[in-house]
Amino acid sequence: MSSRNVKLVLHYDGSAFAGWQRQPLQRTVQGEMESALRKLCNLPVAAQGAGRTDAGVHSRGLAVGVKVPQRWTPETLRKALNAVLPDDTWVAEAHEMRADFHARFSAVARRYSYHVGLDDAAASPFRRRYEWAFRRPIDRASLDSSAAVLVGDHSFLAFAVRGTAPATDDHRCVISDARWTLTDGCRLVFHVEANRFLHHMIRFLVGTMLDVATGRRDSEDIAALLEARDNSSVSPPAPAHALFLEHVSYPAHLYLSGT
Repeated sequence: MSSRNVKLVLHYDGSAFAGWQRQPLQRTVQGEMESALRKLCNLPVAAQGAGRTDAGVHSRGLAVGVKVPQRWTPETLRKALNAVLPDDTWVAEAHEMRADFHARFSAVARRYSYHVGLDDAAASPFRRRYEWAFRRPIDRASLDSSAAVLVGDHSFLAFAVRGTAPATDDHRCVISDARWTLTDGCRLVFHVEANRFLHHMIRFLVGTMLDVATGRRDSEDIAALLEARDNSSVSPPAPAHALFLEHVSYPAHLYLSGT
């Protein structure tokens, strides 16, 4: 039976999920996607994500690759999935891709955002689900300079969970963008884009940068940690619930014309 290679762009609220990856006896995004695809296609369909978000992390742009029977066009598949997926999951886009497209290995960049609320209202139930309510005074100049140090090709061994990458992995990532923005005078957002990210890497970066910006660490600590050979000196990771996967980028030639 001929099949069609489709890239889905997935939004989900990670609050009630044990992360992306399928797990026994746990509710996961991949599990919900594959259940919906099986219902529609009447056969098992693997959902290959561009990466694995942790429990509590949200998405506005996770790319998911699926191979479905030829009768499913990208748009009919998108609409049908949205009719059967749970309310905390939604397919925003669907694109037909070349046969050699792979959601994980074809990706050239991933972009995330991390949200920090600085005012009293950050503790509101309408914000604290998606922001880290952070009440300590922050030196914005220190925060910005810490982010600037991250841009480039570095080893992020000190900013990763120990033992989650193969021993032969050099833990190098190329960060093309790392910056903080302020909205409404009270909401800080860390924007970061790289070719790859390590397990908990962004959360370790945010926790450490905020420690620098509140005077708990020296301003030189970020650069020193980029030279460290273990993660023993990194700050505790920021909470998962304020982290969003925003976008995954692919080479243009992998998209079929007309999608």
